[in-house]
Amino acid sequence: MVGIKDVAKAAGVSVSTVSNALNGRKNVGEETRNKILQLCEEMQYFPNAAGKNLKSGTSNTILFNFSDFDRSFYLKIIEGINDYANANNFDLMICTNKSCEKYMRSNLTSGCITLDVKMGNEVMNRAANENYPIVVLDRVLDNPHIKSIVVNNYDPMVEMLQGVVDRGYRRFSFLGGLESTDDNSERYQAFLDVMEKNSIPFQRRNYYSGDYREKSGYTAAKIMTLSGEVPEVIVCANDNMAIGAIRAFHESGLRVPQDVAVTGFDDCDLAEAMGLTTVCIPNYERGYMAAQSLVDIIRGNSDMETLKISASIKWRKSVWDKRPRNMVK
Repeated sequence: MVGIKDVAKAAGVSVSTVSNALNGRKNVGEETRNKILQLCEEMQYFPNAAGKNLKSGTSNTILFNFSDFDRSFYLKIIEGINDYANANNFDLMICTNKSCEKYMRSNLTSGCITLDVKMGNEVMNRAANENYPIVVLDRVLDNPHIKSIVVNNYDPMVEMLQGVVDRGYRRFSFLGGLESTDDNSERYQAFLDVMEKNSIPFQRRNYYSGDYREKSGYTAAKIMTLSGEVPEVIVCANDNMAIGAIRAFHESGLRVPQDVAVTGFDDCDLAEAMGLTTVCIPNYERGYMAAQSLVDIIRGNSDMETLKISASIKWRKSVWDKRPRNMVK
């Protein structure tokens, strides 16, 4: 019977290094870890439950991948995934981009749900196959083994912004998230279409680049106040940036919405407390549906059609009606 000492000898490392590699500790280099895992498979050394999965080629574990710890809505998504997984006798493994790819294998996990802008399409296309389905929550990929569940960004953004225009606003700025993401592209396109429909001019210099984090919203609002170019309303591509902007405006003595209105997108935990007008994404349900879809595919019910999730508007005090009272219907 092969033991850990045999693996260590074959790899040219110590027994403790083999143990650390198998337990996922960070003090083992990626190249060494992969070499050890490969030798374990070749030598049929299976020390634990994960090893048994390697041997049998089966798993009952869902993998969820994300990387942005600054965005609280992930917790709701994880809660939804976990509730469905538990109810259907699946375990849940959570990891981040740097460590995720090595677990995207059918003998370690049953399939993967991912919401991570840092994970490239090539990684998912390489991992997905007939025995390893993937559900992706932030983009649409042309792969028969990858199902996309994405938010309908465009329609609710149009509805919210038309409501802002109807309340009398005419001078807009837009604070975008990561420009490489589909979410930002769709939300910004909705913004531009509403501006064009209402014959409201918009100059690119009034577009501010952020990264979906609160700090970038704070920085953008500070730049606006210091340059003297504060709009009537700043449309933010997500709530975190909107909350950062509100805090910066308050520090500068500006009132929201009396001096500047702010909108967001997501309806994160702080949005209601901050009185933020936003688009509400049902994130618990989003996670639940992702897990349900993945388990169905694992069990042979291969519905790989893209699913779009609807969202709703939450009107709060960060936007008010600027029209004279006799014009308000």
